[in-house]
Amino acid sequence: MGTHRDAHIVWDWNGTLFHDVDAVIGATNAAFAELGLEPLTLERYRELYCVPVPKFYERLLGRLPTETEWERMDTIFHRYYTEHRVACGLADGVAELLAGWTSSGRSQSILSMYGHEELVPLVRGFGIEPHFLRVDGRTGPSGGSKAEHMVRHLDALTDIVPERTVVIGDAADDALAARHVGARAVLYTGGSHSRASLESVGVPVVDTLAEAVAEAERLAA
Repeated sequence: MGTHRDAHIVWDWNGTLFHDVDAVIGATNAAFAELGLEPLTLERYRELYCVPVPKFYERLLGRLPTETEWERMDTIFHRYYTEHRVACGLADGVAELLAGWTSSGRSQSILSMYGHEELVPLVRGFGIEPHFLRVDGRTGPSGGSKAEHMVRHLDALTDIVPERTVVIGDAADDALAARHVGARAVLYTGGSHSRASLESVGVPVVDTLAEAVAEAERLAA
């Protein structure tokens, strides 16, 4: 499965395949409470969110958090998120979309900034792991950019070429990572960014993952 002649999708996980936005908002607000910040609504979160994450906090604090503040907020975020992700599931239609792409003879993989040790069993638990050539999560500290991770991810997929690869994600950083390696991108509005912030990146923006897959097929043709 997956040759240089076939279209390949690199999927983001959080906010894309995995619909965890409620857990993310709750975890973010729990971290904010540590610094006395007011809680955010989903709409406000999507307006402000950016990567790397410390820049997101800078937008709210008016300054970058200190190293101690960042470590404390990051620890609280991940503890809360881990507790509440159990109530989250796959986005609508994911299982069928993945199966359809696989059955067409095309390949796909996951690249996430979520910790690798947590990501793999989560993907496996949903029964979708066999659809992917690779499942790669973050192995270093949190808070960085996805671009260098994308380089390593595609390097490991020896039969995949960037020109036939489309990254599907919910964040501007997904499109920037795709651009970094010469791949295309489609951005999905169901996760962490507002439509306006996604459209500013200059790649196709869609409201459903079914539209994202159709657009990926067109871009990689």
